[in-house]
Amino acid sequence: MLTFDLLLIDCHAATMTGAEPYGAIPAAAIGIAGGRIVWIGAAADLPPHRAAATESLGGRWVTPGLIDCHTHLVFGGNRAAEFEMRLKGATYQEIAAAGGGILSSVAMTRGASEDDLVAATSRRLRALKRDGVTTVEIKSGYGLDADSETKMLRAARRAGAAEGVGVVTTYLGLHALPAAYKGRADAYVDHVIDTILPRVAAEGLADAVDAYVEPIAFSVAQAERFFAAARALGLKTKLHAEQFSDSGGARLAARHRALSADHLEYVGEDGLLALAEAGTVAVLLPGAFLALRETQLPPIERLRALGIPMAVATDCNPGTSPVTSLLAALNLACVLFRLTPEEALAGATCHAARALGLGDRGTLAAGQRADLAVWEVERPAELCYWLGAPLLDRSYVGGKPLIQP
Repeated sequence: MLTFDLLLIDCHAATMTGAEPYGAIPAAAIGIAGGRIVWIGAAADLPPHRAAATESLGGRWVTPGLIDCHTHLVFGGNRAAEFEMRLKGATYQEIAAAGGGILSSVAMTRGASEDDLVAATSRRLRALKRDGVTTVEIKSGYGLDADSETKMLRAARRAGAAEGVGVVTTYLGLHALPAAYKGRADAYVDHVIDTILPRVAAEGLADAVDAYVEPIAFSVAQAERFFAAARALGLKTKLHAEQFSDSGGARLAARHRALSADHLEYVGEDGLLALAEAGTVAVLLPGAFLALRETQLPPIERLRALGIPMAVATDCNPGTSPVTSLLAALNLACVLFRLTPEEALAGATCHAARALGLGDRGTLAAGQRADLAVWEVERPAELCYWLGAPLLDRSYVGGKPLIQP
């Protein structure tokens, strides 16, 4: 006889597994014990069991807890003033000359205390939680020195613990060039590799590293050195690649068997073939596409044809994607990039889990961590259809309530 800590009944399950659309199990039951799913299937097939608690979900749909696999949630201040300036016609150069741009976020983040960063990050996490998010990746990258980068990573972990959300931390070591290193990018890369990266690794603050490869940021050669050093320390890799140009980032990500290559609006055929061979996930970021008024679409049809998994994330950041709703990102992925609702939902569940190297979540299956979201919808496509509607009924992390009705 099976024994459950919690049994969920009177529900429909979008398991995101199997051949059926959404891996759907109508009239399902889900048994949870020890923080994991131990049985899932049609309620009519439920074997003999005992349950310490049973919850009837009133015919609602259950999905895996959503996973936001690319965010920059930790930052000081905001850049709403720049948003206004751009709408009034200011150029990037004019905004930078007025003290704006990424270095303004660096200044505000350096000036914020760790407690201030935790409080601000927690507010943004609470917004994501209301969208059914149970796991979030959070990058550093607005500190650009050892003390500030480690402060950001600690704040990310503390905010996750405070909000009960799973947090995966990424050291975005090559994001921008500090003013003190202007014209000396190689010297800054040396500093990152020799000083900051070893400290991040020694303190156990990051699960992976990331870099930004573009002509306006860092070169493939510089990121290659950084990735080699990170992998030698046992850290996984991710990459901001081909957002504004085909700069060889996708091929770099593939060479290092990166978990993901993110953005990819300008990726070429050779980069796509390399990603497919490496099994690297393509992370699509429609919030940045929208905010920047981009017109070059990611090559969705080629990604499909090559079988490259497509994840979808908010890219929440103060400059180019001030988005704190993963459901909004799913809608944008469908409307702007023409993903199907099933593809978009897979992008925030099973493919997002793969983009973070997390094999224990992202689907509803026996043995998986019991991270669940319960929705007030009649069909899963509604999660991508509505824009701004409060659809979440309740959610669980490890079988424990996160959001309650």
